[in-house]
Amino acid sequence: MKLIAGIPFVILVPLAVLMALAPFGTTPHFIEKWRMLFSGTLHRPLDWFDLLMHTTPLALLALKIILRITSGGEAG
Repeated sequence: MKLIAGIPFVILVPLAVLMALAPFGTTPHFIEKWRMLFSGTLHRPLDWFDLLMHTTPLALLALKIILRITSGGEAG
């Protein structure tokens, strides 16, 4: 948990936003891959990698926020 708490918000927030919205101009991969997962069409290894790559920064950001709230604002 110290590793996650050590990641600055100034780096994590832009990274999470960029990865969630990429590619710009079309349906973001984050949304596309989650739709594929829930519809049962997420089969190729590349699709699983995309899901992981586009979801991880948002998951880390959410975890960092939760850690900060539960520790009384001490984390990062």
